[in-house]
Amino acid sequence: MQALRLHGNRDLRLEEVSEPIPGPGEVVIRIEAAGICGTDRHLFLGEFPSTPPVTLGHEFSGIITTTGAGVTLAPGTRVTCDPNIPCLSCPQCLRGRINLCPNNRPTGVGRDGGFASLALIPARNAIALPADLPPHHGAFCEPLACTLHGMDRAALRAGERCLIMGGGVIGLLALQLARAAGAEGMMLTRSLAKQDLALSLGADHVAATPEQALQIWPQGADAVIECAGVVDTIEAAPALTATGGRIVILGVLAKGTRVSIEPFDLLFREIQMLHSFLNPFTHVRAAQMIASGTIAVAPLITRLLTLPEALAAISSTAPAGEVRAIVVPQ
Repeated sequence: MQALRLHGNRDLRLEEVSEPIPGPGEVVIRIEAAGICGTDRHLFLGEFPSTPPVTLGHEFSGIITTTGAGVTLAPGTRVTCDPNIPCLSCPQCLRGRINLCPNNRPTGVGRDGGFASLALIPARNAIALPADLPPHHGAFCEPLACTLHGMDRAALRAGERCLIMGGGVIGLLALQLARAAGAEGMMLTRSLAKQDLALSLGADHVAATPEQALQIWPQGADAVIECAGVVDTIEAAPALTATGGRIVILGVLAKGTRVSIEPFDLLFREIQMLHSFLNPFTHVRAAQMIASGTIAVAPLITRLLTLPEALAAISSTAPAGEVRAIVVPQ
């Protein structure tokens, strides 16, 4: 079968590999859809830790083809994959902080993932989806699960103001979650196309610059959700946050990147700056929200790609206006 494998920094290859065989407690999935995440580009550039050679792809869903001993999920079941595999025995896992497990081997990062015809995963990481769910929608469960964790940290209350910085897939999912929580939502992005998309998904306001955002909300937002993973947006976040508010960093910057923050301002106005990593105990919720249609994902699909096209896409900067490219290996 074909797989898109990372061999080192800027060394991504489309290769023929053997089809996986499930062991006890494992399932093989025929991949229907796999999303290209910004993290995949960080991995390609060597800006995020991985263990090559490895098949990339951590946002994927598909149909179970074969199962190992002890698996109750039946072949033919459509599933989404929770890519994270914590050890469940270290101090962080025993505290319930499974996203901080130092022994975690994420699928598509530390073990072979979904940019392939087939993927092998632990059955406990396969979460059933409805048979009639559009096949491309299952690939959004992982980014939604990560966004849910960030919004849980934001702890929005009905009537609060929530500013989303960044109009990519995480930002547009966060916007929908903010509106579902009863918050007033604003999207900050320079892209006119993403502003229009945000308005169609329920944004109360859009802004192209921090200055425009402050013209709309002079006192700032109760919660600022940084989803762009850009130095400028992180540095701008405190000035856009109301006194007593909080900032949640969901965006991923390259390892080693530094930002400039004024601690006195955070202290004097008692602004919390929180970070959100991975998807602890949120993947099932994400799958349920997508299955029920509570969160709209069809408008977030920008283009469908084959595996050879995915190689070129990951090796280059995402085109302007792109929200999510979906790889369809078959």
